[in-house]
Order: sequence, then C-alpha cells, then structure tokens
Amino acid sequence: MFEQIEQIVGLSLKTFLVTLIGILLFGIYVGILIYGENSLKALTTLQKRKVVLQLEVKSLKAENQELQKAYFELKQLGA
Repeated sequence: MFEQIEQIVGLSLKTFLVTLIGILLFGIYVGILIYGENSLKALTTLQKRKVVLQLEVKSLKAENQELQKAYFELKQLGA
C-alpha cells in the first residue's frame, strides 16, 4: 500500500509527510499573522488611530495657543 502511495506521489512517504506537515504549519503561521492578536488587521487599525490622535494633538495645540493668548490678554488688563 505504501509503495502505491509513493509511486503516485513520486516521493517517499516520509518526505511527503514532512512536506505536508511543513505546509500545514506554514499555513497556520500565515493565518495567525493575518488574523491573530498581533496581526496585520491590528496594525492597520493602530495606524488609523495614530493619524486620528495626531490630528487631535494639532487641534488641541491650536486651542491651547488661543486660550493662552486670551489668558495673557486678561492678565494684562488686570495688572
């Protein structure tokens, strides 16, 4: 029976099984890379969040600048 399988595959049974297991493990690894906790999806989500937070920082800096200007103007009037 094993000889028939070897003739069909063209490889020894041991080589065929090792290759099959290697391909399965590689497939599992790629699946984890794409859909796992530290995955490509998580990376793209974090990159989008980074852009949003950078825009928020810019707007808060501008708001802070305006508030500081108003504060110093009020401080000048009180002095």
